Amino acid sequence: MPQPVIRPARADEYDEIARVWMESWVSTGLAEASEFLLANLRARIRREIENGWSLFVADDNGAIAAMLALHLPKLYLDMLFVGPAYQGQSLGRKLLAFTRTQMPDEMYLRCVRENEKAWRWYEREGFVFEKEKVEPSNGFVMKYYRWKRPAAG
Repeated sequence: MPQPVIRPARADEYDEIARVWMESWVSTGLAEASEFLLANLRARIRREIENGWSLFVADDNGAIAAMLALHLPKLYLDMLFVGPAYQGQSLGRKLLAFTRTQMPDEMYLRCVRENEKAWRWYEREGFVFEKEKVEPSNGFVMKYYRWKRPAAG
């Protein structure tokens, strides 16, 4: 079976991207699916794109398998969410490899402290923990990470 293709998101896909984002977030056990959450994510996608997001999707023959949001000027991997049906198939690793082509020398990210599966994965992928801080907009304690290309040697 061919792997999903990573490509820039289209505006007509934002609602579907928000649905995949919500389902992936809900799969962490940290939220419950709701029309309210979905509406907030839909609005956030449009707002974040206006604020500099580069939004990509993993396209599985027309189905959105995952979403990836990068803020390239800030060297920031903002969102990486794989739909539940695609989890455990190394799609996250493929998205991270793609991210490293966009930000090859250094990048930052943050992750909800209670999402242990995610932050442990980032640590295995070479990200280094820097600090924890409460995110005022949602009340979650966030773990901040940095990745830097290993020096040639």
